[in-house]
Amino acid sequence: MEEKVALVTGGIRGIGEKISLRFLKEGYRVVAFDNDAGRLNDWAETQKAAGFEKIDTVVCDVSDYEQCQAAVASVLNKYDHIDALVNNAGITRDATFKKMDKSQWDAVIQVNLNSMFNMTKPVIENMLTNQRGRIINMSSINGQKGQFGQANYSAAKAGVHGFTKALAQEVARKNITVNTISPGYINTEMMQAIPDDVLENIKAQIPVGRLGEADEIAELVLYLCGDKSGYITGSNIAINGGQHMC
Repeated sequence: MEEKVALVTGGIRGIGEKISLRFLKEGYRVVAFDNDAGRLNDWAETQKAAGFEKIDTVVCDVSDYEQCQAAVASVLNKYDHIDALVNNAGITRDATFKKMDKSQWDAVIQVNLNSMFNMTKPVIENMLTNQRGRIINMSSINGQKGQFGQANYSAAKAGVHGFTKALAQEVARKNITVNTISPGYINTEMMQAIPDDVLENIKAQIPVGRLGEADEIAELVLYLCGDKSGYITGSNIAINGGQHMC
């Protein structure tokens, strides 16, 4: 059986790391993208020491189209195919719109939205040739409902939904599915750094009464990339504990 290859951007920290590890446990070859070479090397060594051998890492700034073209080409040159692409990389540059400067707006749009084009363009061409593939685009609860101080982030993440719906229609007949996942508040290092009183206030707004776990996101990603999910495409699946329902 041909080895399945999963490419995960932002694949070594937070939700992205859990997604990479879940793919590895399922037997995929995982290619993790990050923009920091040292961080990538340290992560790969740690995972290989833990027994995960099917790991490749690629240094790539997903906001840079040429870098993405070259990075994906290197993966395809080595493995010939990419079965799953998870567009997970993202950043925040929070400020009220009144105080937000152009650099904060541009940085978030470049990484969180323009990366959809930069990464998916070279990958989709390979998937169309092979007539198979799974694409998962990571959005956010704040792309659905908006968030105070995140006009840039909310705009970018809302744009991910439109991109997903349009592309899904174009490639559906080629056995390629394109879906969005919108996490709510997930128990990552970033959330753990929030003061306890603020964190408790956040939890109080979530009907299930807790933060989500990155492993829960990873399980959904794995399902959407599997053979039994072929009838799910153009969808946005929210994982937010009931905090926003639509």
